[in-house]
Amino acid sequence: MVATAIASQETPLSLGSEVELLGVSKSRPKGTGRETGGLVLSHVHLRLEPGSFVSLVGPGGCGKTTLLRLLAGLEAPSAGHVRVGGQSVQGPSPRRGIIFQDANLFPWLSVLKNTTFGPLSVGASPGEAEARATHWLTFLGLGKFLHRYPHELSGGMQQRVAIARAIVNEPELLLADEPFGGLDWITRELVCDELLRLWHTTRKTFLYVTHALEEAVYVSQRVVILSARPGTVARVIEVNLPEQRWAHADLRFTPEYARLVEEVREVFAEQTALAASVRAHV
Repeated sequence: MVATAIASQETPLSLGSEVELLGVSKSRPKGTGRETGGLVLSHVHLRLEPGSFVSLVGPGGCGKTTLLRLLAGLEAPSAGHVRVGGQSVQGPSPRRGIIFQDANLFPWLSVLKNTTFGPLSVGASPGEAEARATHWLTFLGLGKFLHRYPHELSGGMQQRVAIARAIVNEPELLLADEPFGGLDWITRELVCDELLRLWHTTRKTFLYVTHALEEAVYVSQRVVILSARPGTVARVIEVNLPEQRWAHADLRFTPEYARLVEEVREVFAEQTALAASVRAHV
């Protein structure tokens, strides 16, 4: 699957769109296992301010990826309303870029051609597509690798290409589903800083799913913690740290950062324990 959804008939919006989930629930048909069906999300109410960076965490199986898929238009809610920029989400759109857990690059295309694929698919001219792709690849430190192929890149570089491919269509909302889970921790920190610089420069609205609680605090203005399945919003924690965090080398060692991580960890632990209790009584 390409990193950016590209099929849409919707009209363009301004940058950094508001995101609203209004009483959203999602059920799946019963399957052969306990976790394959039933209610996944229950009455989720959530608003992302235009241009904000929000992280989403919660126990395994609480519906984090399902929520992202609803916002991407890859699935429809069973109840409630999903809106981006005041418009109901009716299907995939280039206005909503997606960075998946795996880079999912086309192995037969160069870095540049991987990145121009999205703009060309929605009608951009070859010159425009190449200019936009070159700009973002250079911004992400890949200007010397435009004509390399995915197998010639490190994991961190491949994820940078995935970020460029998601942003090159100029979406108002960028969705990231644990995009750096396969990277070593040092590389992960470096690419997180690249993502933060991208957000600071573009002022897109970002929703970032991660299992790493320290990372959620580091990248976000707010951390949304989902409850045990069926997922709903258990707590929203405001993160008042310097905006240009990559410029503060000691930020992860400050008392305020530690306090915020511990606050997120406590709520997460409560919900994880609740999830374990529910499974034990099923």
